[in-house]
Amino acid sequence: MAAKLLKGTEIREEILSEIRQEVAEIKEKYGQVPGLVTILVGKNPASVSYVTLKIQTAKSLGFKEVQENLPEDASEEDVLKLIDKYNKDDSIHGILVQLPLPKHINEKKIIYAIDPDKDVDGFHPVNVGRLMIGGDEVKFPPCTPAGIQEMIKRAGIETKGAEVVVVGRSNIVGKPIAVMMMQKGPGANATVTVVHTATKDLAFHCKRADILIVAAGVPGLVKSEWIKPGACVIDVGVNRVGEKPSKKDPNKMVPILKGDVDFETAKEVAGWITPVPGGVGPMTVTMLMKNTLMSLKYKLGIA
Repeated sequence: MAAKLLKGTEIREEILSEIRQEVAEIKEKYGQVPGLVTILVGKNPASVSYVTLKIQTAKSLGFKEVQENLPEDASEEDVLKLIDKYNKDDSIHGILVQLPLPKHINEKKIIYAIDPDKDVDGFHPVNVGRLMIGGDEVKFPPCTPAGIQEMIKRAGIETKGAEVVVVGRSNIVGKPIAVMMMQKGPGANATVTVVHTATKDLAFHCKRADILIVAAGVPGLVKSEWIKPGACVIDVGVNRVGEKPSKKDPNKMVPILKGDVDFETAKEVAGWITPVPGGVGPMTVTMLMKNTLMSLKYKLGIA
């Protein structure tokens, strides 16, 4: 029996509808809306695409959205001045600097300059610490891990006491989702194992997982024989493996994307599985919007 598909595209629409309604209610009662500033340095095509999606989504929800575009040769000081400006702006509740930055700019210094209470990406060390402590201390969970956890919760998958195996140990996905899944609370209370490139027997650990979260950046790494029958498989990988003609315009080439899991065979073994594309990806921007809304709610004292 084929696995049930966990589609981020569908779950995203549910959450955005909830956010849109809440924004309207807050605007009516308090006369304020969430404010998000996105800072883009240079014209990296992928970054431009991501920022454009964030801008469009924010505006569709009724947010105040400010876009700051800086040239590729902008100085580190230029970026820091913008961050300082919006740290002090009471109408802005979320500051997002699109990564990666040009090599002459120190990303760590930029991230550390953002007010932790406006760091809706959840990358500032203060927010990493809050995440580690858990419970009411958490303000802004990183967006991709938050999206993963939300998908699992909304699918009704039991996490209490479940064996969760995370493949990958990045600061953006692997480490934070491991911490989030082991905390007390809904969608958590799991027993978590983190595996990585130095793990001796990846297959052995993966086979134990009731919930397998794969964020390794290696296309097709996880095979069907690595998966426990009926397990929930969350594939975070988005790997370009070639190009193909666009369905809309045969003269235009579009990337062929493949996840870190061998989807075609894995779907015959798993109980739930995310497709690539259309799985985890759409949830990232969605949770960014949710964090920005939460920032306003913290400010108003209604969170």
